[in-house]
Amino acid sequence: MAVNIPSISLNQRKKSFIGVQSPLGYVAGVGRGATGFTTRSDIGPARETNDVPDDRHAPPVGKRKKTDEEEEEEDLNDSNYDEFSGYGGSLFNKDPYDKDDEEADAIYEAIDNRQDEKRKDRREKRSKAELEQYRQERPKIQQQFSDLKRQLQEVSEDEWKTIPDVGDARNRRQRNPMAEKMTPIPDSVLARSMGGTFSTTLDPKSGLASAIPGNLSAVPGNLTPSGELDLRRIGEARNTLMDIKLTQVSDSVTGQTVVDPKGYLTDLQSMIPQYGGDINDIKKARLLLKSIRDTNPHHPSGWIASARLEEVTGKIQAARNLIMQGCEACPKSEDLWLEAARLQPPDVAKGVIATAVRSLPTSVRIWVRAAELEADVKAKRKVFRKALENIPNSVRLWKEAVELEEIKDARIMLSRAVECCPNSVELWLALARLETYENARKVLNKARENIPTDSSIWITAAKLEEANGNEKMVMKIIERAIQSLKSSGVEINRNLWIEAAMEAERAKSVLTCQAIIRAVIGYDVEEEDRMETWLQDAESCTNDGAFECARAVYAHALSIFPNKKAIWLRAAYFEKDHGTQESLDALLRKAVQFCPKEEVLWLMGAKSKWMAGDVPAARSILSLAFQANPNSEEIWLAAVKLESENSEYERARRLLAKARSSAPTPRVVMKSAKLEWSLGELKTALSFLEEGIHKYPSFPKLYMMKGQIETVLEQYLVARETYNQGTKKNPHSVPLWILFSRLEERLGSLIKARCVLEKGRLKNPQSPDLWLEAVRIENRSGNKDMATKLMSKAMQECPTAGVLWAENIFMAPRPQRKTASVDAIKKCEHDPHVLLAVSKLVWTERKLDRARDWFLKTVKIDPDFGDAWAYFFKFELAHGTETQQDEVKKRCTAAEPHHGEMWQQVAKRPEYWRKKIGEILEIVAKELPIPT
Repeated sequence: MAVNIPSISLNQRKKSFIGVQSPLGYVAGVGRGATGFTTRSDIGPARETNDVPDDRHAPPVGKRKKTDEEEEEEDLNDSNYDEFSGYGGSLFNKDPYDKDDEEADAIYEAIDNRQDEKRKDRREKRSKAELEQYRQERPKIQQQFSDLKRQLQEVSEDEWKTIPDVGDARNRRQRNPMAEKMTPIPDSVLARSMGGTFSTTLDPKSGLASAIPGNLSAVPGNLTPSGELDLRRIGEARNTLMDIKLTQVSDSVTGQTVVDPKGYLTDLQSMIPQYGGDINDIKKARLLLKSIRDTNPHHPSGWIASARLEEVTGKIQAARNLIMQGCEACPKSEDLWLEAARLQPPDVAKGVIATAVRSLPTSVRIWVRAAELEADVKAKRKVFRKALENIPNSVRLWKEAVELEEIKDARIMLSRAVECCPNSVELWLALARLETYENARKVLNKARENIPTDSSIWITAAKLEEANGNEKMVMKIIERAIQSLKSSGVEINRNLWIEAAMEAERAKSVLTCQAIIRAVIGYDVEEEDRMETWLQDAESCTNDGAFECARAVYAHALSIFPNKKAIWLRAAYFEKDHGTQESLDALLRKAVQFCPKEEVLWLMGAKSKWMAGDVPAARSILSLAFQANPNSEEIWLAAVKLESENSEYERARRLLAKARSSAPTPRVVMKSAKLEWSLGELKTALSFLEEGIHKYPSFPKLYMMKGQIETVLEQYLVARETYNQGTKKNPHSVPLWILFSRLEERLGSLIKARCVLEKGRLKNPQSPDLWLEAVRIENRSGNKDMATKLMSKAMQECPTAGVLWAENIFMAPRPQRKTASVDAIKKCEHDPHVLLAVSKLVWTERKLDRARDWFLKTVKIDPDFGDAWAYFFKFELAHGTETQQDEVKKRCTAAEPHHGEMWQQVAKRPEYWRKKIGEILEIVAKELPIPT
């Protein structure tokens, strides 16, 4: 039955793409992962090499024009549709891209870049803050272990070697997997599983028995014997053989072994060669030395080398035999006999040395060796006396013999020794030391006659005269010595004579030392270089601890240049450091006689008397100084200080009034105001300061004191005006700018304080103190980020400022402080502020010994830095003993520091104006915070 299908249903089943040409690039089944291929017909004909395309002068890459096909294509995806604007895309996408469009795009792009730059600082600041917060919460491993890494440079090579190797971190199951465990199965199990019997014999057909010797019948032409070999019997035979060997070394009666264990081990130890080199090298050396001995048997070095080779290799007996053969071959060799005595035992060595003495009776070394082999002193004496009979002109033998004798016998022997050895200076001097004064003079005179070219005899004669109280002869002897040596053609070496003077000082012969210095100090020195050369000589003597020599040099220099202030000052400082109070006073009295116009000498004399407690003597010195220097500001102020320190305030005021009238200077006005301020008379002090500012407007300390007094009186507006006028009159005074900014900060005007410091930095570029104050203001106000930025700018402008590097160390985070300290030391190695900061940093790490070393280095580099002394004393108060604390206080008092930020703040307070150095040290140390 036929079925009629309507045409409508056929049209519905027909697809729209059937019969239509496929689009360009269509690949059937590409959605299912199929891939297409391209033929030559798709590519087109090939082009020749010389056929250059038309687009060889193409325009630069930019926004290219779209092709017609691209223009016709539109993105009609639903995601690109908007209810308000329709499908996305440019409304003028189909229009040509001309120069106006390009210019418009450039303008829009410039606007976008400008807008982006406006938001750049805020974006970078936010990203930097987020990064810093992230680093603080999760720091890098490198930052966490940076301090530990720096400590690795202190690890020694032995500590590196003792570091254990990294072990296997895997667990037991991973290290020993079950799959890799293999257990061998016994042969019996295999035989049992095969159903056969286990046999311990070898199969003759297997070929394994061919290598085992025995009475086996071998088939001709066959390597494998025909018999069977029992492995069990071989094992039993081996055990029997071992038992026989052990029985042979055993005692048949008691069954105990006759082998001495200790002796056996000793024999084994003796068999170990001591030479660690190659055996072949030893054999070659033996062969070479044997050829040397054979070719030249009378050459001692060959025998000695052969014996030492055998000694090194552990064959001491062979070495002894060889060296004795050498002694027979070369009986006149001193070295051979001494080597033989060294190799032989002590008893045998005596016989060897006796034979050597018979062969070489004039050898000093052999006689000395013979005496060394004797243990008894009497035997040694006999040996030396016998030796002196054979060699009477040997200085060494006489010395050795004299050392063994008593004083009386030694004197007799020395008298004989100088007869036999008249040219030996040591023997003459030794005899002179043992003789009496009169006999010693005779001995030295004979010594000078026999040895006229030696200077030590003359110096010994001078020491002898000084020791016996004949001081006048000392200088005469030294002068005669110089003349006699010159006439004998001896060159006078100035440095050697100065060293001889130092030796005389060490021997407590002060007059001899000074006589030598006076005699040779001007020798071979140019006239124009005398002062500089003598000062250098005095300094070198002081560094070597020869203070009497240095004192003699200064005395001679002052006798030649009595009007030179520099020499008097150097000599005065020398007496202050290494002399006594009496010597200093005597020197200063002479100094002011020759240099009455030098104020510093008068002041040193007055201070010396004042420190000794003799105030009337200090006043008399200052009165004499007034007569010599009537209008001297320094002397006026010194007199005022002397009276004020001794509570003579009215006398001090009268002296200041006279000074203001006779020698008016800004310092006199300042000291007048300071005295009134210290005594509590603030209004009088202000009147003095106002008068001084009117007369001396360019003296900044007057403005500072006036502003500070007005601040104490809470006259802040007046103080502000004072500081403002002071900075206008003295724009280059850095402390004045700092005080002005601190006043503004105290009044709550933080912005004005910043402006003041900014103006100060404009007037005083590259001023580290102003930068430091700006950083501290930001830190005190809690603005840490601004403080960090200012510190970076400050260190760029002042890269070698130690105060900034020191502040930067403690501004850094704790893990980075050590790195910052290393950078600071590289930039400012000898800056006391940096060294103090490093000392405090080491203190915070609880490394007390290292911290003490750093504090010592700091106060040594700059003893005038009071803050370093205060921190050092506070450190000793916390971790030191009373002795160490007293030592620091004593050294600080001797140094008399005057500078330091905290030190000056405390020392210049009116209530502490009469405090001593030690008291100020305790106050400053108490106010300083412990570094954290």
